[in-house]
Amino acid sequence: MTLRLKDKERNEVANAMMEEFKYDNVMEIPRLEKVVINIGLGEAKDNPKLLESAIKDLTIISGQKPLITKAKKSIANFKLREGNQVGCKVTLRGERMYDFLDKLMNVALPRVRDFRGVSGTSFDGRGNYALGLKEQLIFPEIEYDQIDSLRGMDIVIVTSAKTDEEAKAFLGKLGMPFAK
Repeated sequence: MTLRLKDKERNEVANAMMEEFKYDNVMEIPRLEKVVINIGLGEAKDNPKLLESAIKDLTIISGQKPLITKAKKSIANFKLREGNQVGCKVTLRGERMYDFLDKLMNVALPRVRDFRGVSGTSFDGRGNYALGLKEQLIFPEIEYDQIDSLRGMDIVIVTSAKTDEEAKAFLGKLGMPFAK
């Protein structure tokens, strides 16, 4: 099975990045390393069923079973104890990562209401891009009738780029719809 995004990265994007940034070596060209999808559910400590449905949604979206995240510290103001289950996350690499990113950029993001592009400033200084979504309904696999509540998710795209400028150019060439 050929992956459209992976072929685009290897052929078109690599050549364009070589020309634009004048790399000496092919290995300097930024690559996608992994994608981490996280759903934080603080209210899961009161209602464990919420965590089960979040895990089901994330499994459908990513094609991989999520890891349950637990609280690292106890916080009295939030009635949170160390070890409580507070969310789930999944780390995608390889084929699943390319499939998910292709689906995110070409199908899911354009389905966001009043979509004008994603922020171009959400880089962390080391070439990684973070994106927050308000609802899981933008993914075509999620059926409106099957969900119990809307829940958002954080998506972090980790690249091997050294600077934010390189990462933005790389993701833009891959097809990430940055706002003008």
